[in-house]
Amino acid sequence: MTRMIELSSPGGVENLRVSSHDPGDPRPDEIRLRQTGAGVNFIDIYQRKGLYPLPMPAVLGVEGAGIVEAIGDGVSHLRVGDRVGYAGIVGGYAEVRLLPAWRAVKLPSDIPDDLAASSLLRASTAHMLLHKVHAVSDGTSILIHAGAGGLASIVIPWARRLGARIIATASTEAKAEEAKAHGAERVIIGRNAAIARDVREWTEGRGVDLTIDGIGEPTFRESLEATAQFGTLASVGQAGGALASLSVADLTPQRSIGFHVPSVMAYLADRFRYEKVANETIAALRAGPRRQAGPQFALSDARAAQASLENGATTGTPLLVI
Repeated sequence: MTRMIELSSPGGVENLRVSSHDPGDPRPDEIRLRQTGAGVNFIDIYQRKGLYPLPMPAVLGVEGAGIVEAIGDGVSHLRVGDRVGYAGIVGGYAEVRLLPAWRAVKLPSDIPDDLAASSLLRASTAHMLLHKVHAVSDGTSILIHAGAGGLASIVIPWARRLGARIIATASTEAKAEEAKAHGAERVIIGRNAAIARDVREWTEGRGVDLTIDGIGEPTFRESLEATAQFGTLASVGQAGGALASLSVADLTPQRSIGFHVPSVMAYLADRFRYEKVANETIAALRAGPRRQAGPQFALSDARAAQASLENGATTGTPLLVI
């Protein structure tokens, strides 16, 4: 028997509990993975609260890394003992789990388990934003909220390598310094800052080509006003609250912007796209710069890990060390 963290029903962190289970043997085209780490992401919190419903009881966690322990029939690209990572499939808060073999990506020797376990989902999200939602190239201007966060720590340097210019937001001076360390050219500080005004000033009145907003309602209006005509506004999370005020009237011909609510889970659900994205995200992680390590928690402290992320108490990406 091995341990996992089970969500008994949608609600608060108190509904997460340590449980035991027997993962069993891998079926055809599956592997059994003994995990060394699992990332903690906002999608886990949305699933815990029931915003993204799951059958109950559920095991949260959509990215991790570990060692292949057993292989099912039909698996030819992996061997027992291989170090692998994965993203985009629930069940990560566990010591041992079964995994479709096509989800397992071999890790190069210079990508440690903790980096893969806490970054593959965010790196895949960055790939989706920079290559699918909006084709970023030399001269693209980007506004990203929460510039010290885990997603920004990957998006900003990746976008810079593509030739983009980035303006970020941060809630404090210390987090602003983190955003600048990631590569932001300018940072707007404070929860009540005049974000759109400052962005328009930075872009000489035009607005940015791409706005990446993971905050939700508190920043939505400013994000709309900060986005240039024929630019793109990508809503990638609602950490500060759901988009309660969004209406069709916000997307007028006068604005002429593309509004996206892209899902990285959907992006990674296609097997053939997954292989390409996984290889390119690993290359991006290798290119660096390596982001500041986030806080680490024992598997049994999953409640505290989620609470720290939800309360905005973290920089970097929380990791469950297994």
